Amino acid sequence: MIVAVHRPTRVLIDEGAIYHNVHAAVASLDAGTDLFAVIKADAYGHGLLRVARIAIAAGASGFCVAVLDEALALRAAGFKQPVLVLGIIDPADAQLAAEQNIAVPVSELSWLQDAAQVLDGQRPLKVHTAVETGMGRIGFTHRADLRAASDYMSAHPDQFTHEGIFTHFATADSPDTQQFDRQVARFKEFVAVLATRPRYVHVANTATSLWHRACDSNLVRFGVGIYGLNPSGHDIPDLPYELEPALSLESALVFCKHVSKGTTVSYGATYTAERDEYIGTVPMGYADGWLRRLQGFHVLVDGHECEMIGRVCMDQFMIRLPHAYPRGTKVVLIGRSGDKQISLQDVADYAGTIHYEVACCLSARVPRVSVNPIS
Repeated sequence: MIVAVHRPTRVLIDEGAIYHNVHAAVASLDAGTDLFAVIKADAYGHGLLRVARIAIAAGASGFCVAVLDEALALRAAGFKQPVLVLGIIDPADAQLAAEQNIAVPVSELSWLQDAAQVLDGQRPLKVHTAVETGMGRIGFTHRADLRAASDYMSAHPDQFTHEGIFTHFATADSPDTQQFDRQVARFKEFVAVLATRPRYVHVANTATSLWHRACDSNLVRFGVGIYGLNPSGHDIPDLPYELEPALSLESALVFCKHVSKGTTVSYGATYTAERDEYIGTVPMGYADGWLRRLQGFHVLVDGHECEMIGRVCMDQFMIRLPHAYPRGTKVVLIGRSGDKQISLQDVADYAGTIHYEVACCLSARVPRVSVNPIS
């Protein structure tokens, strides 16, 4: 996608906030515990390589990504730290992962057997066995199958290193811990069948690291907290340390006009002016990830909350202004203007989703600009 640098819409990434969040998380770790920064999906829209650089400076030991290509991008950029892919890769790519010293998850013995056909044995593939405890996504579902896979790797040490075992909690961000406790118990049952404990035993996502101590794990997969976002939304407001939001979104008016009562705005004529009004146009739309269902929400102009009127278009949306403003006037979509503020959580609440999705939806067409840089 072409990056639209010749318009005023920008995502601003506060590098100092990212550093603070990672450093605070590392400082809270128990002795002997590592932190891997989860930077999948272009670091939740904050920039893969930017966040990787800051996370290492702040004390992270390695990285988690979603797909092999993200791991390869880190290697191509010169990052030597451990990298764990969290999604299942094609066994045909096992040799590539081994050559690049990239760890991968495994959920079935047959995957190992297929991968063994392509591994040359020059460098063992690092494997983290995934365990299904209640997330319903990936992972071994029977302890005997896990033990068989572990034994298979032990019998083929030139091809495989069983580096880790992990699970993922479905409700670590909820004040109700019943499901969480069931998953903890089930995970411990799986670990108990292994003849040898792998180097990494890990269950802690951001929410688990903030509010739970579980399973004698020694690795935290720190994700949404990097970006200064509470993984529970509003459910658990109390945090052990402050998280500083790293992302803001700004644009500017490209047009302002006066309209008469009865004038309709945007597709479907879903908005009709009830009085004479000033209407501004902002160059940001659903192709940029500014969701169509945000009609009726607001942005900030000169400290004023200005309603988004009419349907959000692919590349533009319109707002009702308190009075005329000149072209180029700053518009804050996420961030602060005067004594008013809009957070990613505010946008998510209105859109009926979570702040993760809002951040990830901001498309590559919107330039990312670093502020408060960390060298």
